[in-house]
Amino acid sequence: MKCEDSEKTIVSRPTMKILQICNKFPYPLKDGAAIAITYLAKAFNELGNEVTLLSMNTSKHWFDTESLPHDFDHYEALHTVYIDNRIRPFPALWNLFSEKSYHIERFENAVFAEKLREILQNSWFDVVQLESVYLAPYIPVIRKHSSAIIALRAHNVEYEIWERVASNANPLKRWYLEKITPRLKQYEIERLNQYDLLVGITERDVAHFKRLGLQKPAVVSPIGLDCRDYHADDSCFSRPLSLSFIGSLDWMPNQDGLKWFLEEVWEPLLAPNFPEMTFHIAGRTAPAWLRNLQKERVVFHGEVDSAADFLNRHAIMVVPLLSGGGMRAKILEGMAVGKVVLSTRIGMEGIAAQNRRECLLADTPEDFLSAVRWCVERGPEIVDIGRRAQVFCSENFDNVQVAKRLLDTYRNLVNERPVLMDAKW
Repeated sequence: MKCEDSEKTIVSRPTMKILQICNKFPYPLKDGAAIAITYLAKAFNELGNEVTLLSMNTSKHWFDTESLPHDFDHYEALHTVYIDNRIRPFPALWNLFSEKSYHIERFENAVFAEKLREILQNSWFDVVQLESVYLAPYIPVIRKHSSAIIALRAHNVEYEIWERVASNANPLKRWYLEKITPRLKQYEIERLNQYDLLVGITERDVAHFKRLGLQKPAVVSPIGLDCRDYHADDSCFSRPLSLSFIGSLDWMPNQDGLKWFLEEVWEPLLAPNFPEMTFHIAGRTAPAWLRNLQKERVVFHGEVDSAADFLNRHAIMVVPLLSGGGMRAKILEGMAVGKVVLSTRIGMEGIAAQNRRECLLADTPEDFLSAVRWCVERGPEIVDIGRRAQVFCSENFDNVQVAKRLLDTYRNLVNERPVLMDAKW
């Protein structure tokens, strides 16, 4: 079964030149940010626009750009700067005596600023798109050397993520995060009106930014997927049902949610009640406790070559997030391959799917047990949820349609300031 609407009609519009700036390299497509960044850039390119990438290539998420696949060709030019952003005990502790946000400080780099200056001086751009608030320190460089529209694509309300992480952390970690997270919040608020446009992933996030004091224009632009890249395999519905989890395992909300699910849901409730069921976990950069996990009928796969192939082997995709923000790209991938997504309401933020129609919702251990039991009792019939999920995904999260709407917003802003742009060049 293929995702609906596999053929796309491309409508030609005037070319725009966009500089996309990232705080980690957007490949491989194994986390939500990489998926969101790449599919939007691909759609911009498919619609006839020129996109240049300037990305940090960090010590935490380093990628050898020489090994990029040949079809990663949607950028007009691609620039990377190595950034050592490892968390070190002494600077982390010393920051407690500073007024600066440690979250932001880790991404401030003079070499990166110089590379940005060089690119802006040598090329014209209509829009500079910052892929997170962690790139806000470079706004002065952009203002000095370009008349481009500055758009912040806020993948999350960042400080909220860390507040939620703190609430689920051990006492020492909670104490530290409660000390530094208010500075991130203050930084995020202070920068709100320094952008020309805030691009929120969800309506909820945009509304929240407005309550925090946002006065500049804002638009909701969700994560988009190219459904042509995703194909469903229904065979997993005709054998004993299995569960899957996939995500970046160095992201604390994923770790916290997974640990909660294993301890509060799988071990006491699901494993005893469904003796044929297995639970499969995949993701990169897993912590030691997960790599060494030994629980009945729980299989840890580590990093997998293809998220879609992994998801296709299991009927039910669980998303037990207790914290986080923005939108989960992995949920969209699960829907695109026709799987039953079983998620907390926090996990489904920004995705208006209906319970027992395009997804299943659960927030307590008992909710998860009830949902899984319902799936088992329905048997292969639950494939209908997956099929409706596919249609829902293609109708609401097609990357070209998402890009068209955002480009229209960019053009309107650019057209409002021709005099300023001419004066700079």
